[in-house]
Amino acid sequence: MDLRLVLAASLLAALGLAHSYLGERYLLVRLFRRSDLPKLLGSDWFTRRTLRFAWHLTTLTWWGLAGILLTLAEKEGASVRSDVLGWIAGVFLTCGVVALLASRARHLAWIVFLAIAALVGWVWVGS
Repeated sequence: MDLRLVLAASLLAALGLAHSYLGERYLLVRLFRRSDLPKLLGSDWFTRRTLRFAWHLTTLTWWGLAGILLTLAEKEGASVRSDVLGWIAGVFLTCGVVALLASRARHLAWIVFLAIAALVGWVWVGS
């Protein structure tokens, strides 16, 4: 096991946790108190939801990269490809579901995220 990659994965996991917590506590909450947010699709509700889920998708992506680093730290050979594909498909599936639910399907990124998850998942299942 490559401890350097385990340490890098641990730092990514901690960074993601700090990013989500501190962003909610010190940035998003204060930003959402403003009365002059742009009204996308007719209200500031969509603006707030989009900012919130986009902020936290960054954390989810970092956690997925941490999983990939752990896979690379622990394994060698052909199984690495399969496991990395599984992580990527899982991250984009999660991002797609979050974008779909958080925006009530109004932010169309969920379609792209789920398409990526499906394509990578298709390769993953076949490998």
